[in-house]
Amino acid sequence: MEFMIEVERVNGVKVFINPDLLRVIERTPDTVLTFTDDAKLVVKNTPEQIIEMILEFKKRAQPRLV
Repeated sequence: MEFMIEVERVNGVKVFINPDLLRVIERTPDTVLTFTDDAKLVVKNTPEQIIEMILEFKKRAQPRLV
């Protein structure tokens, strides 16, 4: 999916999210993603992995801006 990144829920199910709608990444000790509509998603990925995926996504989506 070109405009999404893949994350893994704690139950092992992989889902795609739109990183442009991501507002907060928390470590509590699980990683909790909070979106602009205040929806939350708990994932296995570390905050560092999420940030790296977002950076790669931005490089693909807007190569001249990153």
